[in-house]
Amino acid sequence: MDHSLATIDPALLALMHGAFGQDGALLPFAREIMLIECHIAGTSHRDVKSVEPGLKPGAFLVLKREPDNPHDSLAIMIFDEAGHHLGYVPRAKNEALARLMDAGKLLFGRLEAKAWVGDWLKVEARIYLRDF
Repeated sequence: MDHSLATIDPALLALMHGAFGQDGALLPFAREIMLIECHIAGTSHRDVKSVEPGLKPGAFLVLKREPDNPHDSLAIMIFDEAGHHLGYVPRAKNEALARLMDAGKLLFGRLEAKAWVGDWLKVEARIYLRDF
């Protein structure tokens, strides 16, 4: 399994960011529709201690489907912009999102909050649909 962003087309990443004007405001023809709030599942299985200081509220999160995941065929991986695999959309919340992504819809996330709970980094995120 390839867990790097190297397999994501750079044009797709540019499209995710490309609907903003010079001042960073959302252009009128594109809308961000907030779909769900969730924590990022599986951070305790990832090496997040080194990347945690760079994770800031409002940070852009890249979503990538992983249909060949042996544990969940609807799995959606979550990466930071630097390409660090942070974890997954929780299984209990991924079905509708996976179906949208499989239908070609553009989904992305924003980091809302983070906190260490013992050795576990709890990361809260919002998942958005970019509608053009």
